[in-house]
Amino acid sequence: MDAVSPPPPSLSKSQQAYQWLREQILTQEFTPGYRLVLATIAAELGMSVVPVREAIRQLEAEGLVTFERNVGAHVSMIDDSHYRHSMQALAILEGATTALAAGHLTADDLRRARETNTRIVESLDSFDPRALTALNRQFHSILFAPCPNPRMTELVDAEWARLGNLRDSTFSFVPHRAQESVREHENILRLIETGAPPAQIEKASRQHRLATLNAYLTHKHADDAGPTRTPTGGTP
Repeated sequence: MDAVSPPPPSLSKSQQAYQWLREQILTQEFTPGYRLVLATIAAELGMSVVPVREAIRQLEAEGLVTFERNVGAHVSMIDDSHYRHSMQALAILEGATTALAAGHLTADDLRRARETNTRIVESLDSFDPRALTALNRQFHSILFAPCPNPRMTELVDAEWARLGNLRDSTFSFVPHRAQESVREHENILRLIETGAPPAQIEKASRQHRLATLNAYLTHKHADDAGPTRTPTGGTP
């Protein structure tokens, strides 16, 4: 285990343990299935097992950790049904949050969003799925950050974190989706800039997220079905 700088001491020990563990999971230092041994983690962080146990319970509530009786805690395994559920939830939450934030976005916010979308376009040639996912998250974060309901933004951030654990990058599986995503970003920006009704912005943002889910599911179903034969005996 690589040495990691501990979180700020102003946090409680359970909060320190939670932030450290969450970082290890989201950066995939602790990969799906990794067993979380309380005593080992406590020793690494220089604290007792009590705050570590509290942190693991919080991570379990977020779906990042799974606890099995007589086995213990481990980083949650990748499950396509969990991914689907998170994407569906995020589509609704992010759509609503973006619509609520639209009227609070400044000209500078919109400029930064456009610059981020341009960086996504520029990165398509090298096609680094992780970099694309990070830029995509940055783009959407700019748009929903001014939402006047902080609970909504917390829920969106939680689902983004959950997705980061469930799937490294959807773009790895459906690379063509990146170009479609850029065009949909432009449409969302256009709606916001022209003062479209919140319901229209919400719908565009929600459909944008669901389009990514549908692209992945289509790819997954095709893989599960296996290659089909062409009349010449090859695979299409």
